[in-house]
Amino acid sequence: MLFNPWCEEDTVFLDDEDERKEYVLNDIGRIYYGTEKQIGARTWNFGQFHEGVLEACLFLLEKSDMPPSGRGDSVNVVRVISAMINAQDDFGVLVGNWTGNYSDGVSPSAWSGSVEILRKYHSSDGTPVSYGQCWVFSGVTTTVLRCLGIPTRSVTNFQSAHDTDVSLTTDIYFDENLEPIDYLNSDSVWNFHVWNDCWMARPDLPPGNGGWQAIDSTPQETSQGTFRCGPASVNAIRSGQVFLKHDTPFVFAEVNSDKIYWQKNFDGTFSQIHSEKKAVGHCISTKAVGSEERADITHLYKHQEGSEEERIAVETASRYGSKPDMYSTPMAEDVCVEVKVENEGPKMGADAQLSILVKNLSSQPRQTTLHSQVAVMYYTGVLKGTIKKEDIRVDLLPNEEKTIEWVLPYQQYQNELVDQAALMLTLSGRVSETQQVLANQTTFRLRTPDLTIMPVGEAVVGKEMAAKITFTNPLPRTLKGVVFRVEGLGLQKGHEVVVGDVNGHSTVTLTEHFIPTQPGPRKLVASLDCKQLTQVHGVADIVVLEQ
Repeated sequence: MLFNPWCEEDTVFLDDEDERKEYVLNDIGRIYYGTEKQIGARTWNFGQFHEGVLEACLFLLEKSDMPPSGRGDSVNVVRVISAMINAQDDFGVLVGNWTGNYSDGVSPSAWSGSVEILRKYHSSDGTPVSYGQCWVFSGVTTTVLRCLGIPTRSVTNFQSAHDTDVSLTTDIYFDENLEPIDYLNSDSVWNFHVWNDCWMARPDLPPGNGGWQAIDSTPQETSQGTFRCGPASVNAIRSGQVFLKHDTPFVFAEVNSDKIYWQKNFDGTFSQIHSEKKAVGHCISTKAVGSEERADITHLYKHQEGSEEERIAVETASRYGSKPDMYSTPMAEDVCVEVKVENEGPKMGADAQLSILVKNLSSQPRQTTLHSQVAVMYYTGVLKGTIKKEDIRVDLLPNEEKTIEWVLPYQQYQNELVDQAALMLTLSGRVSETQQVLANQTTFRLRTPDLTIMPVGEAVVGKEMAAKITFTNPLPRTLKGVVFRVEGLGLQKGHEVVVGDVNGHSTVTLTEHFIPTQPGPRKLVASLDCKQLTQVHGVADIVVLEQ
């Protein structure tokens, strides 16, 4: 019934003891989020061996209506689980919510583990739990599949495209005056998106497509009528063989589509004015085997950006998409624009500063006006509203490079932010001399502080100890209704502590008392939840001794 990655005859056999320890036996991991230049990490308690979790996983398989004969087929099982983790059409485990209003449930960024979610789902006889976003869907998927014996990891893709029309390109439309046409811009690029890799043979595909398979249980698009995605062979994605099932075109577009900018002509048709070949699929990350480090696995999903193999993969894939004759139209491009985020990037509560670098690569002067606008953005790439617009005139001497310091004052964004606190700066313009179109979109986030957790006293099984949790409000305003959520496998079961209001720039310290129940290295994880500030969390490593 369960899968056995230690057994050579099993489809999920994994021939490396360290990898089996990580991808099957490790009950704690890290999930990455943020933006590619400012990657954040949070500790996640998978807890696949925790009391009640196996029962919940078997309950999930029962609810899926999969006949018992289908349960030995790993491709089938992971496809079913990817549908059952979201509640979209089958009363699965989690309800997705990206609105920012979570008052009748738990805010997605407040969870720090899967155990409470799975037990709640099971004990309520399959009532979907509120609420999840992609990292929660992925964390729960890792728990369920590791529990069933399938080697699995949570994977984060930064600048993750969401291609709605299967053109295998991400399309951005501008009107005659180079203003974005919002109602057409349904393809979006998520700052980050988290899905899963699981390890298995693919006897249903041509040889060479076994190994890591991408599955995604966040409800984005339907697959054969149900909100599920995968398993898509990571090797097939890398080579652009999007005709190999399941859902390979969708995952290919997430990691390797080109971003194409279109401008409306006066007769209503559109012309391609600019293309970005490297806009999508960066810093694909998962926790490293046997350490707390981040492992970059981008090379498994795509060839080196700009290499001939990578261009061939993109062009192979696009031939199977809905706009097969996409690749043509070169023109003189001798001015380039890039945006730089210094160090770890702007901090929440302070003015945000970025540098716009404009280079003239030609031996003639060049002049342009950059239209800049910055908008608040949900991490799904959906824009909430523009908060600042300005035109910047740039005159360049031959071969000159100019740096423009761009600033967004705290006052301008303080009342506008949404969950995840991300912003997108869009630059567009035309070079007067050559008519070259300049276009750039840069996402940045406002960094939030960590919770500091200090263990107090000796950590011994059965003996009470404490931990001090400290938080400093980075904003010059009061945070209302602050709640801490604290949990640690073998230390403390998940629970909420109501802190109340925290004044601007002030510090609160809270002491948690608990009795460790299991020896060995443990992690105490805490997160803060309140309307005005999310994504604040911390972790402490505690080594618990036997009595």
